Amino acid sequence: MKPPTSKDLRHQNGFTLLEIMIAIFILAIVLTTVFASYTATFRIVGETESQAEIYEMARIAFERILEDLESVVFAGSGAEEPEDEFAEETFGEFIGEDLEIEGRSADTLSFASRAHLVFGEQDLPSGTAEISYYVEQDDDDEGFILYRSDRPQLEEEPDQGARGQPLCNRVASVDFTYYDAEGEEHDSWEEGLPERVSISLEFLRGSDPESTLKFVTSVALRVALGTGEEE
Repeated sequence: MKPPTSKDLRHQNGFTLLEIMIAIFILAIVLTTVFASYTATFRIVGETESQAEIYEMARIAFERILEDLESVVFAGSGAEEPEDEFAEETFGEFIGEDLEIEGRSADTLSFASRAHLVFGEQDLPSGTAEISYYVEQDDDDEGFILYRSDRPQLEEEPDQGARGQPLCNRVASVDFTYYDAEGEEHDSWEEGLPERVSISLEFLRGSDPESTLKFVTSVALRVALGTGEEE
């Protein structure tokens, strides 16, 4: 019988330690590359879904705010008086406050509008209502929650601490800017009706509070109210 050679012995004994280490190294590189691609794909998908959700919230919020402002009712506008009288002297005023929460813009806006929403049988039918927009800190997130309060003029004042309907969350800042007849810009508003209102909503893009998406729109109030003066 022919004695086994060293090649035959190596074949019978399996792989050497060096070959096993090289195989493990190659496998580690392959797994690392696959894992990195896998996590990157899911991160991109997550960010895309998050941005899509933000765009949808911004669209809904702007549609609601613009519809409310386009249906504004102002007691001192000089337009035809509404059929229903104001229940209070302050009802029908247009008031915007320039506020901040933790250094971020958190403006509020209150005005009378015919865009009252009916959510249930207990709600009063459509008519003139006091619409208010304000923000509060979200206990479960870094951002704010934008609320919309809708109180019909014949309804009693809500209990202290009562909240409106949440319009959107993950809000980084809410900024209302007002423009008078001369085009001058104001951060707050108390007397009369501004010519135009600009609305800026900024949303948190992710866990990083510095990463945000900003949306801006505006509406001409006197055009919507039909009180524009012709020269």
